[in-house]
Amino acid sequence: MNLAQWQRTLRTWLVSASEEAATHLGDSARAGLSVYQNNYRAQLVGCLEEAFPQVRAWIGAEAFFAAAVSHIDQYPPHAWTLDAYPREFGATLARLFPDNPEVHELAWIEWALDESFVAADAEPLSIEALASVDWETASLRFTPSLRSRALGTNAEPIWSALSEGLPPPAAERLAEAAGLLVWRRQLSVRLRPVDTLEHQALLHLGENGRFAELCEWLVERLGETAGVAKAGSLLASWLAAELIVAVD
Repeated sequence: MNLAQWQRTLRTWLVSASEEAATHLGDSARAGLSVYQNNYRAQLVGCLEEAFPQVRAWIGAEAFFAAAVSHIDQYPPHAWTLDAYPREFGATLARLFPDNPEVHELAWIEWALDESFVAADAEPLSIEALASVDWETASLRFTPSLRSRALGTNAEPIWSALSEGLPPPAAERLAEAAGLLVWRRQLSVRLRPVDTLEHQALLHLGENGRFAELCEWLVERLGETAGVAKAGSLLASWLAAELIVAVD
């Protein structure tokens, strides 16, 4: 067995504790295999604990550990860095806690915060740059750090309370799904709840970015006067929050 084959076999053992893989590694290696697997699993549990501290606080250390073990069994590391490993943990939580959607929504918030913090830098669009914009053809480009999602529970106030060390509210399902924006403004990551209309407007812009089409979309829903006014207020709000980095 050459070195590459030995490494692949050892990885198989770490992921599955396969007896066949252990046999291929040889008797001299078998005695220490459990140490390697314990270290491997402990490192992945620690990675998930570091990425999702408020999820752990919400469901408790024991339930979190059980979820982490389940996740490790199903999702071995697949990237060159452990920073990418927590990405699918929300899916595991959704499977394990089907009656508690706030759990995986909390996980999305924590992962979105991490992703936003390390996203590419981009300078916000200046007010002066708007003077020459042709709004009939303009396409808005948002900061690379922007993440958005529709939430069906009060996961955001739960996360906010936990992050501040305060007693969190009881979990509740919202009568109507609301949007949540996560982005980095300079060196600070921000959270902002938005209503369903604003969240849908952002999704609509995500298709091609054209501001004129957003205006038409809002006019269809609100009427001409209210729709145009809403488009203007959303644009002003996004500019003030430094969400827009260019108009193409």
